[in-house]
Amino acid sequence: MSPSRLGALIRLELTQSLRSVAWYVLLGVFALILLIVTGLAVAASALTAGSGGWLFSLQIFLVLLLVLLVSPTLSGNSVNGERDAATLAPMQVTLATTGEILLGKFLAAWIAGLAFLVVALPFLIVATLAGDLAPATIGTSLAILVVEVGVVAGIGVGLSAVIARPLFSVASTYLVVAALTVGTIVAFGLGATTSRVEVTVTERYYTDEGPPCAPGEDPDEYGCVEDPLSECGPWQTYTHEAPRTDHVWWILAANPFVVLADATPTTFSPDGYPQDLFGQISWTVRSAQIPPMTEVRNDFCDASAWQNAGPLPSEQIDGTAPSWFVGLAVQVLATAGLLAWGWQRTRTPARTLPPGTRIA
Repeated sequence: MSPSRLGALIRLELTQSLRSVAWYVLLGVFALILLIVTGLAVAASALTAGSGGWLFSLQIFLVLLLVLLVSPTLSGNSVNGERDAATLAPMQVTLATTGEILLGKFLAAWIAGLAFLVVALPFLIVATLAGDLAPATIGTSLAILVVEVGVVAGIGVGLSAVIARPLFSVASTYLVVAALTVGTIVAFGLGATTSRVEVTVTERYYTDEGPPCAPGEDPDEYGCVEDPLSECGPWQTYTHEAPRTDHVWWILAANPFVVLADATPTTFSPDGYPQDLFGQISWTVRSAQIPPMTEVRNDFCDASAWQNAGPLPSEQIDGTAPSWFVGLAVQVLATAGLLAWGWQRTRTPARTLPPGTRIA
């Protein structure tokens, strides 16, 4: 592996990208979208105190979303596109090895994807200044975002080396990205609905229009009864089925948005609720690990029990297992596997090639 040859290959790939007008159009549209979102978010945050964390996390997720939408077009035809243009064969007869060619294209696609992050930096700085964010939150989210950009770039380069036709490789890259993002959510939902458990609920209510008010509670605000005139009603029991999300929550581990949210340290408000979108998504995924209770008893005649809403989000996150490193490991292994397969299909001399493949 020669650093000089690898550097020359990366410069060649980036030079070809910089010559394209479409590249600058994409960056301009990306900056315009961020400008609009940042303007609206700053206007909203001016009306809501402590919303800087939400603004920063929203922009990080927006950058990841746009990179997932754009990166397959930049990397999905990097190898087979040159094969179709008859520019790959001259490169293969140079001193550059197959591994250097693929690695150079992968790193160039990664750098090209990171250009969107560079464009987003001024807006991220605005979001950082808008709120009191922990350095761990900023550093971890940016680091995971950089890795996710590399994962998508590696998937595109690997598939472009495996699949002979550029159109099919770009479409396949989009399908893989869709499987990781939307597909994991769909699979989680279907798996949760097919695995269910029967829940028995026993509860009782006051026979008038609401529970009694606790000391200091306003009836109009809390919907309680200041002077209840009737006694508590009889206990009632009914059953219903609840999905077993604890059986299938691991499907969400490979989702790039879940990896980003779960890896970023959660910042909680004094009452135990997340203060950014990272924590909100992490809380939702972590809550799916908790199995549903099969026996539920609700005494709405007891004001203290009626006001108890269960464990706080901070308690649920602390009591469940993180999954981001497992999902990230799955993504990295899949990317490495596709690149290795692509190296096998690209190395010379080739024993077999797909029918109609152009080599020179």
